[in-house]
Amino acid sequence: MQGIVILYPSAHTDFERGSRLARLAGPREAGGCFMTLTVLTIVIAVLVLAIALFIFRAVPGVQAYFRLRGKRLVTCPETRAPAAVDVAAGEAALGAFVNEPTLRLQECSRWPERENCGQECLQQIEADPQNCLVWNIVAKWYEGKNCVFCRKPIGALHHLDHVPALLGPDFKTSEWKEIAPQDLPQVFSTHQPVCWNCHVAATFRRLHPDLVTDRPVEAKRMM
Repeated sequence: MQGIVILYPSAHTDFERGSRLARLAGPREAGGCFMTLTVLTIVIAVLVLAIALFIFRAVPGVQAYFRLRGKRLVTCPETRAPAAVDVAAGEAALGAFVNEPTLRLQECSRWPERENCGQECLQQIEADPQNCLVWNIVAKWYEGKNCVFCRKPIGALHHLDHVPALLGPDFKTSEWKEIAPQDLPQVFSTHQPVCWNCHVAATFRRLHPDLVTDRPVEAKRMM
């Protein structure tokens, strides 16, 4: 009876086989890494271009929004009288973003009675969007004026400061923001400027006359 001989691969044979496999896998792994880097570079380039295009289109939209927001005074083409309007600034900004400029009114002091008008007054806003802004109109009227009570300069208007007031023919003071914007041109022709401090004092005197005591001013003694 013949015996069965089992041959075990030597360690040297295993090493040679592993070396051959490593040499075959090396180029494949290198090629895979190169393809991964190429795809990643393309993805980054596409993202950078997309962000740049978004910023390029977003800048005109943001500019249009800040240029067109706020209450404005226009001359109504139908009545030839002042009208207070608001432009749909958000819609105008979106139109500028997609390169399809659009301009329409969002609110008007003559609405809802004349809501279906042709909105021809938009031509005045397109021609000069800053000078018809209510804030700019008010700031220009107060410019260079002094308070009718203390004679101090009103100064430049700031959004975070107390707003100046107006003294009417009835000798009552009121903040200019309390007046309907479309009525401001007429009010400016009949009222006088008042600073915030004097407005507060005059209002307190009017509402609480029993708490106010007027003392005559004493003349200074001559030395």
